[in-house]
Amino acid sequence: MTDNTKPSAYKHIASHTFEEFIEMATMFHNYPAPGLLIGGYMTAEAISYMPEGTLYEAISETSWCLPDAIQMLTPCTCGNGWMHVEDLGVYAMSLYDKFTGKGVRVWLDLDKIDADSEIRTWFLKLKPKKDQDSDRLRHEIGMAGNAILSVAPIEVNKKLLVKRSKGSIAICPVCKEAYPSKYGSTCLACSGDSPYATSSSQETVLYPLPEKIRTVATEDAHGKEIVHDMTQIKPGKSKGAAFHKGEHFDVGDLCRLQQMGRNRVYIEEGEVGENWVHENDCAKAFAKGMAGEGVLAQGEPSEGKMSLVAAHDGLLRVQSDRLYAFNSCKGVMAASRKGWTRVKKGDEIAGTRAIPLYLERDLFRRACNTLEQGPLFDVLPMRKAKTGILITGDEVYNGTIEDRFEEIITNKLTEYGCTHHKTIFAPDQREAIRDAAQTLVDEGCDLIITTAGLSVDPGDVTRHGLVDAGARDLLYGTPILPGAMSLLGKIGNASLLGVPACALFFKYTSLDLLLPRLLTSAEITRDELARMGEGGLCINCKPCHFPHCTFGK
Repeated sequence: MTDNTKPSAYKHIASHTFEEFIEMATMFHNYPAPGLLIGGYMTAEAISYMPEGTLYEAISETSWCLPDAIQMLTPCTCGNGWMHVEDLGVYAMSLYDKFTGKGVRVWLDLDKIDADSEIRTWFLKLKPKKDQDSDRLRHEIGMAGNAILSVAPIEVNKKLLVKRSKGSIAICPVCKEAYPSKYGSTCLACSGDSPYATSSSQETVLYPLPEKIRTVATEDAHGKEIVHDMTQIKPGKSKGAAFHKGEHFDVGDLCRLQQMGRNRVYIEEGEVGENWVHENDCAKAFAKGMAGEGVLAQGEPSEGKMSLVAAHDGLLRVQSDRLYAFNSCKGVMAASRKGWTRVKKGDEIAGTRAIPLYLERDLFRRACNTLEQGPLFDVLPMRKAKTGILITGDEVYNGTIEDRFEEIITNKLTEYGCTHHKTIFAPDQREAIRDAAQTLVDEGCDLIITTAGLSVDPGDVTRHGLVDAGARDLLYGTPILPGAMSLLGKIGNASLLGVPACALFFKYTSLDLLLPRLLTSAEITRDELARMGEGGLCINCKPCHFPHCTFGK
């Protein structure tokens, strides 16, 4: 062989001979793929530009072969998070200082590859793989080494300099496995992103039935026990169970069944076994687990569904993440009124059921697991607060204009049975506002509502005076229109609500969404306020239909 075909003529890859790297590639990658061999030269080239002692991380701009070369020659791996695969479809890679973000990018440069090169043929797929000359390709790679590469300095995006962290850990309510809570209320697999195929019974709309359940013609059902409630619908007139589980078909039922379009019915021939749960049993178990404070699971299932009703007047609280987790389970459902809706004793607030007639025990258990975190629904009683009103503003205090806030606030308080203890008027002076707020606290008010002085004007010092009076846990600004400048917090033992001046013009504002919550035992957090942005826009319908509209929903 000529000198330029001898193995000794091949360029080293870092400290390894070309042949040694081929063996390493075979062990690591199962095959010394051309892309992996070139990737070895690319990685070695990048390393040569990094100052000794530098802690660096890597970026591969393709998911093909190149990441393995990086993992073979550097400390950067997928597992330790020091290698980032940004699949841009480009055969290039970078190493960069993990603290400064500065480094080098290396790429396979077509301008440095001969037109008749087998490397170009392979890289651009100019021939089918079976027609490529693999021996010549490998030889050209070994001879070229870093000569077909180009290098340029780079600085990576700052987001790549942030230390990787799983964050807080949660237990998935469906599968009971631990996962990073940043992924949501359930793990990604239980949210539908699992890479694994599930059994057909979990994926299909054709849910299986126990072996002991079979179908018979209605004329052959005489004397047989009815397996489930059978619904009869009279369009525009009625809907309800015409036949109930546990009853028996009589000879006179044949005509009725045919009128309902039921030419075949289910019958049970023996015990269905422990691997199946009847829809009624599912509904009862689900309803029991969902019902919290002030919620009753009403009666027995009807047509496979259980209803949950309010045990007393109050405000419905829905644990949205838990409801989502439950509804993410196969073969079950729960539907409710919108959370934070005002309800009366006896109102239906939710309903739940299994989708198939019989639910497989494993699916039943997974759904029940989501309810172990706590109930989904509560009806919180609303206290009849002793309320003090603090109206600020020089123009009202001095009598320049007539106050209208007191009437607006007291009318809304009356709707909730609250008592109006006192109204104090104060000028736009923080000391006067401080003293007025302290007076209302000292006189035992457990709800203090302030008005105006909450915008960005230099004379708006209501917040300053309230802070001087000892207001704490303050939340200023809400994603609600009208009412963005609202203020929430505590002062003494009282709840605090600051109402912006927009309530003088608009009939319904943030006041109407926040006041009911303040009358319950529930805390309003910044996270809950943030969630109010969806539905937080009042579009001022004419005529107004609040609360039977989208505002606050």
